[in-house]
Amino acid sequence: MSNVWGGLHYRRSLASRVTVLTTVAVGFAVSAVAFAAYATVRAQTVGALDDSLLSRANQAAQTVPALAQERVPSWALGAADVKIILVDAHTRPATWQSVDTTDSFGIGSAEVAVAQGKDQHSARTVWSRGERWRMVAVNAGDGQALVLAQSMASTDRMLDRLGLVMLLFGVAGMIAAGLAGWAVARNGLRPVRRLTAAVEDIARTQRLEPIPIEGSDEVARLAQSFNAMLRALSASQHRQRQLVADAGHELRTPLTSLRTNLDLLVQADASTGLSAENRAELLDDVRAQINEMTTLIGDLVELAREEPGQATVEPVELTAVLDQAISRVRRRANVEFSVRSTPWWVTGEADALERAITNLLDNAAKWSPTGGTVTVTLTEGTLMVADQGPGIAAQDLPHVFERFYRSAESRSMPGSGLGLSIVASVAERHGGVVRAGTGPDGGAAFWFSVPGQPSPPETSQVLARS
Repeated sequence: MSNVWGGLHYRRSLASRVTVLTTVAVGFAVSAVAFAAYATVRAQTVGALDDSLLSRANQAAQTVPALAQERVPSWALGAADVKIILVDAHTRPATWQSVDTTDSFGIGSAEVAVAQGKDQHSARTVWSRGERWRMVAVNAGDGQALVLAQSMASTDRMLDRLGLVMLLFGVAGMIAAGLAGWAVARNGLRPVRRLTAAVEDIARTQRLEPIPIEGSDEVARLAQSFNAMLRALSASQHRQRQLVADAGHELRTPLTSLRTNLDLLVQADASTGLSAENRAELLDDVRAQINEMTTLIGDLVELAREEPGQATVEPVELTAVLDQAISRVRRRANVEFSVRSTPWWVTGEADALERAITNLLDNAAKWSPTGGTVTVTLTEGTLMVADQGPGIAAQDLPHVFERFYRSAESRSMPGSGLGLSIVASVAERHGGVVRAGTGPDGGAAFWFSVPGQPSPPETSQVLARS
């Protein structure tokens, strides 16, 4: 049943829920006030009737013997609307006298207790001939009690009219509450409807334009958050489009060269006029182009990969990662490596860190002369890789970590222009930084720093990917 109610509740519009809740809340409040008012008036009316009857009874109790003997009518005591009953505790109930009336009232233990002197007075409601009466008893001395009973017909009529008025006011209040709730929902939720319409327009048209913001309430804060999300989405979309455009541009050159070489090989096979030396040269060029495309595609995949959420990572000893990267680069580079390192533990991804360090070493090996020396130092979490090449020009220095950026000197050399961008991405993902400058030998130098500690951390941590 609760599931059905929950489904119906959430299938209703927000405006209808506000209207219903407002109506129910005001209706409950009006009903509670009306009930409290009715109960208060009823209690005060009955209390006033009891006070009046007790006052009359105390005055009449002083003349009980005369009442009993002379049958003085009740109107002579100024109480024409009151029935008088004399109760004698020494006699049987059948001898209890009803003065100036033949009405039958059920005398009970409360009145007997007053006659016996156990209680000073009593007050209760009784029924006689289908009518409610309010009956009070006071002690008249000598084992007697004087009981006065007054009809509550007029009081009941007044209370019935009061209840009807309260009911009408309650119904009117609920109707007014429903109208007020509808007005509040219609006017108060207008900013929500505008925000909803704007979001639906963005979803339909794919235009990531900011939503106009009015005021500083919760809806305005929601619109601000949505605009921030739109800006982030627009920036991500721009980066994706730029990546696709740059990748297409970079892939065009090796694809063109590869197709040209393959056409030459096909034509040469058809004419059988290509020497073995030229054929081997063309095949080597094709292999180089394929390797360049493979490297470029791998770099693109690495750079475009964005895993949502958080990834659990392990403590990594950076010197071990550095040793593995140097061993890999040594096999394909004609340079020497001068390495000096001290232990440094970081909480991160070993594969990503190794890829970043490998890119730095490959870049240094590419720019160093044959037989040159690449200086590598790792001290307190800062890795410096310096080569003996020509260095970085001042105009190129601010752009070396941009995607696909290649200086004029590097355009004739193999590479995708993504290696240093991947290094910057890995550093940022691990909470570190990377910067470029001039090394001790006048060549280019890169400083790659990640937070950590000299000793192994006690527990694994969670690294939030940025």
